[in-house]
Amino acid sequence: MKTAFGALLLTGLTTLALADEPPVGFHASTLPDTGNGRAVEMVVWYPGATAAATQLIGDDVVFIGAPAVRDAPPAAGEHPLVVLSHGFRGNWNNQTWLASALAHRGYIVAAVNHPGTTTHDRSPEAAAQLWQRPVDISRAIEAVTAQPERFGAVAERRIAVMGHSLGGWTALEIAGARFDPERFADDCKAHPKLASCTVYRQMNPAGTAESRTAQGADWRDKRVTAVVTLDLGLARGLTDASLAALPVPTLVIAAGVPSPELPAQLESAHLAKRLPPASSAYVEISDASHFSFLSRCKPGAQALLEEDSPGDGIICRDGDNGRPREAIQQQVTTLITEFLAQTLSGR
Repeated sequence: MKTAFGALLLTGLTTLALADEPPVGFHASTLPDTGNGRAVEMVVWYPGATAAATQLIGDDVVFIGAPAVRDAPPAAGEHPLVVLSHGFRGNWNNQTWLASALAHRGYIVAAVNHPGTTTHDRSPEAAAQLWQRPVDISRAIEAVTAQPERFGAVAERRIAVMGHSLGGWTALEIAGARFDPERFADDCKAHPKLASCTVYRQMNPAGTAESRTAQGADWRDKRVTAVVTLDLGLARGLTDASLAALPVPTLVIAAGVPSPELPAQLESAHLAKRLPPASSAYVEISDASHFSFLSRCKPGAQALLEEDSPGDGIICRDGDNGRPREAIQQQVTTLITEFLAQTLSGR
């Protein structure tokens, strides 16, 4: 179990589209190296204008994918943009269920693989540059907004960032939250069993004076106008002052299934208490686990994972005697779309 948390922590619902809805488009690309060895893989889901046949995206031996048309022409008009950030050692495919659902509702949705903390790139050097994660998101925003002919036009001041686990921390950082490495190190002395502390030590982003300075810097992108976190981690290292003054509306969604390694009361709930009450909301889903925010597992996937690496089958488990993951994700999608309808209304 600890192996699974260390491998995926701070990381489907099949598409909610009706049969008569036009399919969404899908495009995969790589954002060029910026000169520091950080080429970033990016995928984009977007409202399409095509009658072409779909294919399953993100479908593999473990997870159920979602249908889309590769490189479909985009639908006309302007669309709000959502950028997704995965958890520690996760990847863009983890939230395919959410990307597909939002694209069917008229959103352009981009997702990136963060170098060093993604499934297929675990470079210690890149992982230690934790502050680069919000920069990756800014690069994705730049790339999507610069290509209206490929993805559709992005509506001005209608950009949200969402993240699962470590991705939730990334979303808050790009919205204006500030991280204090010393505060977090002290807090981990009091809560040494938190998976956030274990993962942070693994990444070692505060190993030098230069990296500590970068880690505590302001990485806000003023184009971001709303944030959603999904059972985030590292919340206890964010400063009270920056959270109290966070300039964008925030929806905090927590997994309510008890977890000694990522308890809601020490992460998501602790965060929510420090956000401006007038512009933030907190929802705890009692039968959701940390991994309920990953794509839906195929039948037999849990046994397959356990056989390959004992303990990893946990990523297919939700709350005992609770709802199936599909129902949990339908609730999450509804919460998010209602939140975005209010915060990205363009008014």
